[in-house]
Amino acid sequence: MLPESNSKNAPPLSAPQDFSAVGTGEKPIVVVGGGVVGAACAYYLANAGSRVIVIDQGVFGSACSHGNCGYVSPSHILPLCSPGAVVSSLKTLFSKNSPFKIRARIDTKMWWWFLKFAMRCNQPNMIQAGHARHAMLSSSRKLYQSMIDDGRLGDCEWESIGLMFVHSDRKHFESFEATNQLLIDEFGESFERLDQAELLRREPALKEFACGAWMYDGDAHLRPHLLMKSWRSLLEAKQVEIRENCEFYDLESTGSKTNAIQTSQGRIEAEQVVFATGAWSRMIQQKLKARIPVEPGKGYSITMQRPVICPKYPMLFEDHRVGITPTATALRIGSTMEFAGFDASLREDRLQLLTDAAKLYLHDPIRDPLVERWTGWRPMSCDEIPMVGRVPRYGNVWLAAGHGMLGLSMATATGKLISEMVTGQTPHIDPHPYRLNRF
Repeated sequence: MLPESNSKNAPPLSAPQDFSAVGTGEKPIVVVGGGVVGAACAYYLANAGSRVIVIDQGVFGSACSHGNCGYVSPSHILPLCSPGAVVSSLKTLFSKNSPFKIRARIDTKMWWWFLKFAMRCNQPNMIQAGHARHAMLSSSRKLYQSMIDDGRLGDCEWESIGLMFVHSDRKHFESFEATNQLLIDEFGESFERLDQAELLRREPALKEFACGAWMYDGDAHLRPHLLMKSWRSLLEAKQVEIRENCEFYDLESTGSKTNAIQTSQGRIEAEQVVFATGAWSRMIQQKLKARIPVEPGKGYSITMQRPVICPKYPMLFEDHRVGITPTATALRIGSTMEFAGFDASLREDRLQLLTDAAKLYLHDPIRDPLVERWTGWRPMSCDEIPMVGRVPRYGNVWLAAGHGMLGLSMATATGKLISEMVTGQTPHIDPHPYRLNRF
């Protein structure tokens, strides 16, 4: 049975779809992509009794699954494509260095993506996307907790103490009251208001520069690289084969069925293929004969040892678009969003945005030496809803991509949903909002 929504205004669930498995032969299911979403897909498929091979063009658990802020955040219900987002985005074309940055260039795919994004920056589309995100985020949070509680994910420095949305601008802080009421009315979720005195009492690492915060108690956080280490151990225990430095080249198909894939390490026969290729998904859309509107959104992070005055809570500095994640052994500063294609350069001005914000808010913001300075690409879908489902052209090819900044947060629900659809089980959440043919 599919779950009921928390809101009377939620869109109705779609009619049942045919997710019957395409055969149960001896060929493996191949998962292309060894990030957090690919790992979760492989785990749930193996848990359902399938033989699974994971291939990755690089190293398992690297790329965006390594350097993100480590939030498991059901708080992130509302998408970036919201009323007013177009004007604020276009302003970055003329800004020297803002947290959200578009680097103008000749790229027809990028500008088509922004056109589709702009068309969704209205209240009805924002609410629709919110319901799709809410279902997946809520499911994923529960699945993570179950895996933490029974020890399946090992020591990934998991903490479940919530997330603070911290403001320095009182007008912005007060204006969130209307958003909070929307979250209550539409999704049955709410944030706790913390005025400055209460905020500084709870989080003494903050300076008085912070004027208040909104607290979401349901969020958790962890160390991403330790999570990926745990995923790998789980997969290996289930006899999942992991092939690193194995690049996908093409599909071998007969009609609407794929029989094998060609890779840099040779041909791999496949019963079914799941692409969990993150920001690279748009690079293979011709191979899949599908439109995959995903743009790489470049993010940065800096990881250091815990400072003497280390924050207790993970925080988002909302007015500067910077996140802080304290864990048992480190402090990570991260975020920013830069649309610059697949530019892999580590720009000093973008890293400076992170440290400058930390210095504004924290008594003890930086501890040398730094452990790591990192950049990576988030897979941003144009409607801020992930693409999880069957590739329309094929009967046994699937996509799990477009999770934006929420890949880690949505990974477990995505993996479970893919496994259910591939193996013919009843989906635990309505798959209709994530279908690929919606574009």
